[in-house]
Amino acid sequence: MTLQNNISLAHGSGGTQMQELLQTLIWPELDNKILREQNDSAILKNRGGELVFTTDSFVVQPIFFPGGDIGHLSICGTVNDLAMMGAKPDALSLSLIIEAGFDIESLRKIIVSIKKTADEADVKIVTGDTKVVGTGQADKIYINTSGIGWRNEKIPTGWNTVKSGDTVIVSGTIGHHGVAILAARAELPFEHELKSDAAVLSNITVPLIKKFPNIKWMRDATRGGVAAVLNELASQANFDIEIEEAKIPVTEKVRGAAEILGLDPLYLANEGRFILICPENKSEEILLFLRKYEVSKTAQKIGSITHQATPGKVVLTTEYGSRRIIDMPSGEQLPRIC
Repeated sequence: MTLQNNISLAHGSGGTQMQELLQTLIWPELDNKILREQNDSAILKNRGGELVFTTDSFVVQPIFFPGGDIGHLSICGTVNDLAMMGAKPDALSLSLIIEAGFDIESLRKIIVSIKKTADEADVKIVTGDTKVVGTGQADKIYINTSGIGWRNEKIPTGWNTVKSGDTVIVSGTIGHHGVAILAARAELPFEHELKSDAAVLSNITVPLIKKFPNIKWMRDATRGGVAAVLNELASQANFDIEIEEAKIPVTEKVRGAAEILGLDPLYLANEGRFILICPENKSEEILLFLRKYEVSKTAQKIGSITHQATPGKVVLTTEYGSRRIIDMPSGEQLPRIC
């Protein structure tokens, strides 16, 4: 069978053109034993422990950007949500909403990227769905991925395990994804190419949790960046979080781009970075462990949990010694980021 050059409404009709799309492009790329059965639902084996389940939708614009694409992002985002709960990702669903007129070759590139990223994360695409909407009713392609993973029942991952004196660690330099998307979208002529940090994190977090089961809490710093994640934790745990500007890892490229654009790196989205809270006496060991991996080689301790008279705030000590409140972001600095 030979596909047309562009997606048409018939590709979502459930008929011969849809079967052609699935059999020629999607199923061969994502092939595995479970998907090959072509059932309406996937039957999975119980791996033991607690089942962790998540879902996410991806509407990023542009769909191809330096350092990744919407397919790569859709796998990283869902796998990383499982990883932040201490789970080993096991299986994903994949749903595509495609605009009529979208070119087949771009779809092929996205599917190939999905397969490559899923292989890296050691997960299988076991079920899915394809819908086609009319021209102008979407923006090329939207993707939804849901995922399940398994974790040890003894892993503490809740904010209620956090205590005063615990250490705040960020897994690497921040802000890459946010500035990369904005630069690509606006075709900004920066001297150095800005690349997204989108990456699979479960390959780090699974061995990390196994070695350090006393890690209190983890969260990937996506929309709203580090500022949103820390504010959410401070509000939930009812502690202050104090961070030091001098210790926050930001590359000169990202810092320079953010200054030109009037953005604060603390609020920029990341797709391959996470925050973790751990006991202070384990922080140096954890940093050494993280720095063994390429994606977290710039991990840094940036602050600590403190108990104050008016808790629930994130407080930044600047490089000049002054202090200011880091508020929860209001609105979206950059929409359609993921």
